[in-house]
Amino acid sequence: MKIRTSFPYETTRQDVRIPLSDGTRLYARVWRPMTGEPVPALLEYLPHRLTDWTAPRDWQRHPWYAGHGYASVRVDVRGHGNSEGMPGDEYSPVELRDGAEVIEWLADQPWCSGRVGMFGISWGGCNALQIAALAPEPLEAVVTVCSSDDRYDNDVHYMGGSVLAVDMHAWAATMLASVSRPPDPLYVGDAWRDMWLWRLEAVEPLIHIWLSHQTRDSYWQHGSVCEDYGAIKAAVLAVGGWHDPYRDTVLRLVERLRHLPDDRVRGLIGPWSHQYPDRGLPPGPAIGFLQETLRWWDRHLKGITGPDSASGTGGVPAEPKLRCWISDSHPPATVYEELAGRWVGEPSWPSPNVGFVPYGLGDAASQAAAQPPAHIRAPAPVLVRSPMHTGLDAGRFCPLGNDADLPPDQREEDGKSVCFDFRVERETWILGRPRVRLRLTSRAPRGQVVARLCDVAPDGASTLVTRGALNFSARRGRDKAVEWTPGTTEDLDFELNGIGHAFPPGHRIRLAVSSAYWPWIWPQPGSEAGFLLDPAGSTLELPVRAGTGEAIGTIDTIGATGAIGAITFSEPEQAEPLGVVIPLTLNEQRPERLVVRDVAKGEWRLEVNPLPHSRLRSSGGTRAYPDGLELTEDAVDTYTINESDPLSARTRSDRSIRLHRPELPWDVRIDTRSEIACDATSFITSDEVVCREGDEVVFHRTWERRIPRTAG
Repeated sequence: MKIRTSFPYETTRQDVRIPLSDGTRLYARVWRPMTGEPVPALLEYLPHRLTDWTAPRDWQRHPWYAGHGYASVRVDVRGHGNSEGMPGDEYSPVELRDGAEVIEWLADQPWCSGRVGMFGISWGGCNALQIAALAPEPLEAVVTVCSSDDRYDNDVHYMGGSVLAVDMHAWAATMLASVSRPPDPLYVGDAWRDMWLWRLEAVEPLIHIWLSHQTRDSYWQHGSVCEDYGAIKAAVLAVGGWHDPYRDTVLRLVERLRHLPDDRVRGLIGPWSHQYPDRGLPPGPAIGFLQETLRWWDRHLKGITGPDSASGTGGVPAEPKLRCWISDSHPPATVYEELAGRWVGEPSWPSPNVGFVPYGLGDAASQAAAQPPAHIRAPAPVLVRSPMHTGLDAGRFCPLGNDADLPPDQREEDGKSVCFDFRVERETWILGRPRVRLRLTSRAPRGQVVARLCDVAPDGASTLVTRGALNFSARRGRDKAVEWTPGTTEDLDFELNGIGHAFPPGHRIRLAVSSAYWPWIWPQPGSEAGFLLDPAGSTLELPVRAGTGEAIGTIDTIGATGAIGAITFSEPEQAEPLGVVIPLTLNEQRPERLVVRDVAKGEWRLEVNPLPHSRLRSSGGTRAYPDGLELTEDAVDTYTINESDPLSARTRSDRSIRLHRPELPWDVRIDTRSEIACDATSFITSDEVVCREGDEVVFHRTWERRIPRTAG
């Protein structure tokens, strides 16, 4: 990582309050180049508290952009951080409308050229897309990283129509704790306490809303740009990582934004987790991402073209529309500093370099039961009845580059599944979304099926490549819930998440099918009965990409010379860090992921530290900021299930936050608890918030809800 200390422009920083039409003022931090000429503005807009939570990350990139001739602006959503107003749901109409107003305000400033770009990761990347769909006139270009175009089926709420127990629960708990934090008196003055108590009276756990919409109804359609890609007029650079759960958004945006001119849409997918690609967090390799985005801004906000821009002379694209990393085969591990592989370029998506190759499950070696080879007789249907704790080795839903994020060896998970193996005779590259057609006979009205694609080495080690799931009730569309008539047979078609991976000769491609996947998928009542799978009527289809010497069309693979040449990136660089200090502690740190088995009860408990202290780079523990703030956080998520009872599933999240300024003095603490349990007909949620100023409890509230299980 190169730390940049000198730039083409000297810069200045100022905190301002942006007025909205209803009188609310949003807190903003503006980095600007010191020049007499107006410059384009770049906006990052999200609720995650610019003066503490995201401040270290903000310092890496906003000053860097300012040093290269842009006004770079970080704004807190209303009701969060030091912004005025009341908090609301994520991506609410008010949030998006406010964002469009902020863009208009930026364009009207004397230091702005009137042209605005918007960027962000996760929440900030999502609302960048959603505000682009509102098409405010000054918004010319967007860089969206690790974001979603589909709030229902490609976010932290549902997967294949099933409740995402692992992240719907944890993210709702995280946001409950976050929204309960007060404004900072250093920045808002004595008004902080009244603002805090006013907000707290309006707090409502988001889990109530999310669990109340279990099919893809109008609630989820709002903010999902997949409803109308044509509404987006700004140029879009979409970025993701193969270890990020939202990477399929990149593929869909490159495919569906065809109404935009060819040089105004680009996709980039690397080996990364849910992080900006320049941060150097595992898995790497990291790239000079800020330089990549600068080319994008220069092209679309300043009109600079040439060999170093996103477009060549005459508007002819100078790079492929989609650049993807294809990882080499690697042994299973929960963290990789870097993955071996190569970059490939695709002229479009779907790509002429990629074709689907079918693998009939009836032709595979099945581990389900001993039976004569498939060439002697058609294989009989096999029973898939997985223990409820299948999925404990799934890894983190949203990896952040920590030591225990990724799935370990899948042999235990494979042993709880029905597996179909295909021997790899020659190196096979896959790029895109594998898909399966499974002929199933359900034994209950409700259930779910999970398919995992694994790379099995000659020594038996099983590395997870990608996976997908389908709730039986969503088999005829995510917008409806249709029960299955027990004993009847249907063909189910669904896709697995996209991936770029190279299977080497001598390995086996394994499709593992299970009826449970806890705690990713909340189990359905009755799903302990499992289902029958008919291999003779079932198929795996892999998106096989031509490898070296087999290029199709006009794009060559990395290392070859062709229409675009090799795909390369600059060395990662950032601005000088903020200087947050993380004190060393002798306290024993909680493990990142701990599995506990009660043998007598048949109960399994997964304890997750969502704020691990490993590598001293995440948000857990205590951090001391240069402005005098001391921020301490602790958290634990717990997922419990009995191996034979789907109704035993339950989750719990505990959060503790302390904000302390000794010089004021100022000392507040927020403690939250969030729980979800279930019976056959309902989800039962319980939430609690306790806020203290010093030793005084200033707010205490609990919520208890029973939410009908309409589909989940």
